[in-house]
Amino acid sequence: MKIMGLDVGSKTVGVAISDALGWTAQGIETISINESEGEFGLKRIGELVTEHRVSEFVIGYPKNMNNTIGPRGEASEYYANLLEEEFNLPVTLWDERLTTMAAERTLIEADVSRKKRKAVIDKMAAVMILQGFLDFKNR
Repeated sequence: MKIMGLDVGSKTVGVAISDALGWTAQGIETISINESEGEFGLKRIGELVTEHRVSEFVIGYPKNMNNTIGPRGEASEYYANLLEEEFNLPVTLWDERLTTMAAERTLIEADVSRKKRKAVIDKMAAVMILQGFLDFKNR
């Protein structure tokens, strides 16, 4: 079974999937959502869960640098609860501090244009979140 990693924002959710052995993460797609309208992309998440035979979720948990939980962290907690209720699969909140900045830096170093970076940054952040979790789990 595979693990799905998610980088949840207010307008998009980056999605990554592990390989069957749980060693590597690969970016799948970025799902458009509208948090303020209550549209969370659960239908598409469900399709991906079925397609990839997902057995658990890992969601980026954006803590503040002083380890407190702010509004985005609370939004991730809310999203985790939605997933647990909808899919009845385990959900882990994974500390993602600086993940999006690291993804952006990697894309800049690869000389990816600003327009293309915007299109893939959330998916790449999801890969980094999931890979960090897999590396920790496989130690």
